[in-house]
Amino acid sequence: MTLLLVDDDSDDRSLFIDTVKDIDSEISCITAEDGQKALQWLKDESHVLPDYIFLDIRMPRINGKKCLEEIKNDHRLKDIPVIVYTTSSNVTDSQEFQKAGAIHFITKPTDPDEIYYILYTVIHEQWQ
Repeated sequence: MTLLLVDDDSDDRSLFIDTVKDIDSEISCITAEDGQKALQWLKDESHVLPDYIFLDIRMPRINGKKCLEEIKNDHRLKDIPVIVYTTSSNVTDSQEFQKAGAIHFITKPTDPDEIYYILYTVIHEQWQ
């Protein structure tokens, strides 16, 4: 399994990767620090596409909403499940991202045990 985390906060990226490795050391984590870098990586056909994309909302250059729109408008990328993983707990944000094609909207917890629980649940959930 391969995950792509798109998040501009280096501490959040490190914590995410460490938590995923605790869940299953065989899971590969790729990171991008903004939507522009994520889209460049995703559109490079030499890369194997990730199984899931975890996407922050507020990032420089290309924000999460624009990134999600571009993913869902690309025939090669549109079927990759996108999970919004953000500090926002705004209901309007959640509704907008789900309408745009995100399968989950998760407010980042601050406690490492909560992060483990959320990521474990999402990674082991069956998408159909």
